[in-house]
Amino acid sequence: QVQLVESGGGLVQAGDSLRLSCAASVRTFSRLGMGWFRQAPGKEREFVAAITWSTGSTYYADSAKGRFTISRDNGKNTVYLQMNSLKPEDTAVYYCAATYRWGVSYRVSNDYNYWGQGTQITVSS
Repeated sequence: QVQLVESGGGLVQAGDSLRLSCAASVRTFSRLGMGWFRQAPGKEREFVAAITWSTGSTYYADSAKGRFTISRDNGKNTVYLQMNSLKPEDTAVYYCAATYRWGVSYRVSNDYNYWGQGTQITVSS
């Protein structure tokens, strides 16, 4: 069983930066593909970014490219999402997700087995 705990959310102004962290309580963190998703009120959960376990390849939603950076520290069992130039439309609950699966796209919720409880980010204009 993998437990994921997000932190780092909060209320910020447009243009600010935030860094989210997701700590995993598992010995095999280095074998987990990790992703970030978000869900705004009244909308479906959507992909934000992902990082693979094997090569550390990264994937981003178009809305995140150039502003967000996903990274991982296997020594700390933690994945990060650095978010710069935040916009009001980034307001959402952000979820960390993990998967042991191979050969998946990492871009859809069904690719992931484990989810954190979510952390709220509110960006004011």
